[in-house]
Parts: sequence; C-alpha cells; structure tokens
Amino acid sequence: MPYRPVLGTLGYVLSPEGDRVLLIHRTRPDDQAFGKWNGLGGKLEADEDVATCMRREIGEEAGLEVTSLALRGTVSWPGFGPNGEDWLGFVFVVDGWRGSPLAANPEGTLEWVPLEALTSDPPWLDLWPGDRLFLPLVFSEDRRQFHGLMPYADGQPASWSYTLV
Repeated sequence: MPYRPVLGTLGYVLSPEGDRVLLIHRTRPDDQAFGKWNGLGGKLEADEDVATCMRREIGEEAGLEVTSLALRGTVSWPGFGPNGEDWLGFVFVVDGWRGSPLAANPEGTLEWVPLEALTSDPPWLDLWPGDRLFLPLVFSEDRRQFHGLMPYADGQPASWSYTLV
C-alpha cells in the first residue's frame, strides 16, 4: 500500500533565555489529544513549504512572529491518526520570535514550562507516549538532525528507530 501521510509541523518555541518552552495544554473536549501537553503546529497546506507552515502555525496558535527556527528532525508516524492515518512530522525548535504569546487558543491554553519538564525521565507532563522518545533528540546538544520511524498500534507507539545525519 502506498505511503501517503498527512504532512505536519511540530514546533517548540524557546523562551529568550532558552530555559523554558511554550506548550499548549489541549483542553478541547472532542480533541484526540485532550489533556495532553504538546508543542505547536499543524497540517501543511498545499501552497506552503514546511518552514512557512511552521511560521503560520506559530502565528495562528500563539500570536508570535517567528524570526528564527531550526529543523531538528522528522518523525514518520504510521497509524497515528484517529482513524489510523499515517503522519509525517517536521519537528522544529523556534529560537527567535517577536510579540507576546496568547494565553489560549481554540485548542487549549498556552504556558511556558521549564525545558526539563520535557527532557526529564519521566517527563513531568502528560505528553503523547511517543514524545518521550524523540524529545531528547529535539533538545540535544548534538546538532545533527534526527529522522525517525514510530509506528503506532492501538494508540501507542509500537517501536522507535531513528538515524542521525
């Protein structure tokens, strides 16, 4: 069967000091991610590249204008979607921006959390189960990009593998 994933972006906005990350706490009751904490992002539109999508999503979800971002890697999530759709995510760190972040958007509330809340083992927050596997790579001092494969089965990661380049 051909691989035709939903393309999306996922961004982690760093505070000016680099010690906190702007996350969304998903609070919309009909949301597949209800109660979870996540970076910001969404689906790629037909007329945009992944960097443009990331900038647009940060603007829509947080009210910030992105001035600097870095692609940290990609994750292929076969079977991740609510109906078993495959996803391919482009994961960014946003280390430059202008504006004041919104307090909330239709998906939930926004909050600055300590970076270690994402990188500790176990993380302090209710994250997607697979996030615990790739987040250390997102915030690693190793600046190589990671490109991972995380198949999902029954709403959980079935495995995790990646390559650093």
